[in-house]
Amino acid sequence: MTATAKSSTQIAERITEAMLARKLAPGTRLGEQQLAELFGVSRTQIREALTRLVTRGIVTVSARRGWYVIEPTPEDARDAFEARRVLELGLLRHARPISADAIRKLRQHVEREQAALEGDDVASRSFLLGDFHVCLCESFGNTLLADTLRDLTTRTTLTAMQYQSSHHARQSCAEHVGIVAALEAGDLEQAEQLMHNHLCNVEAGLDQSLRSDSLSPLRQALAPLSENADFATSPPLKEF
Repeated sequence: MTATAKSSTQIAERITEAMLARKLAPGTRLGEQQLAELFGVSRTQIREALTRLVTRGIVTVSARRGWYVIEPTPEDARDAFEARRVLELGLLRHARPISADAIRKLRQHVEREQAALEGDDVASRSFLLGDFHVCLCESFGNTLLADTLRDLTTRTTLTAMQYQSSHHARQSCAEHVGIVAALEAGDLEQAEQLMHNHLCNVEAGLDQSLRSDSLSPLRQALAPLSENADFATSPPLKEF
């Protein structure tokens, strides 16, 4: 990263991109001084950027602990996916036919997804898979919804990291291909149905035990490391 000064908006977007790329995990501390040094700006600008992210609901702040990437709860996850369904399905249901230029851009995006899948750049792959939905929204010319969707997609990406999503990247990419094909054919109803299925599949990929059992993270953390562990003979943790 260069020392070129950046605006607080640019800094906020760079941090958001890092979350979408799964480079910043839930609960990561965002130190003001470290970020100021990395971006070559004042701590005041960093605070402005982080405040923007707090307002957008993807960073949390504590007077004593500082700034942290949010750690979504199972309830947060359900709310975020429900919001995405309302927004993305509503957009497709009421949209006008998409332009040929927009289809071309979406196809290029999907091709980049496919190329990333063939390589080992997990960060680019994760970013592109999440950014597809933002690009789709932008293709219909609605930047306001695109901004909102970017934050919701960031939340669901953090959720997938928090709860170990098993949804396969190749499946997501294949579903994106199907959505673009339906749009190119002018079949918005089919595109809407495919998007509904896609979002449901992604949400279903979340580890069900973690979604339904609030004690599961602690249960896993306290599980014996091996049969020879000193505490392995202790009574098993109660299953709920």
